Amino acid sequence: MTTASLDYGIPRLNEKGYRDPTAYKALKDIQQTEFDNRPLTYICSPYSGDAKTNAKIARDLSAYAVQCRRIPLAPHLLFPQFMDDTNPVERETAMWFNRVLLTRCDSMWVYTPRVSKGMRLEIDWAHQLVIPIAYLDRNFEEVLSDD
Repeated sequence: MTTASLDYGIPRLNEKGYRDPTAYKALKDIQQTEFDNRPLTYICSPYSGDAKTNAKIARDLSAYAVQCRRIPLAPHLLFPQFMDDTNPVERETAMWFNRVLLTRCDSMWVYTPRVSKGMRLEIDWAHQLVIPIAYLDRNFEEVLSDD
């Protein structure tokens, strides 16, 4: 199934119960313009250490990405739900998953106030994959990189 075949809840029938293909197509075109052209953006921010504070940073940066018409991907908010970041085998597996997911992204946003070892590895991967990187400060303002 392709994205073009999805309708995300647009009714095919009008309020009287009749098919209305013209209105359906118009609403679908609006929906595709609104949602289908958003780039998938990898959120690179710290997790280890103060996981509670760092998870809030990742959530806030992800919310900001949505405001900027992007689809945020923050795997460090997902994988700790069922994987143990302190277990070396599970952490290595999660990092491998992160690399796979990064290959699907259009860009990476890096939270610069604290760059962890894991983040450094992800940034290196993005460079290898020639994925555009934006470096953001604590206010999510873009800053120049020292890479």
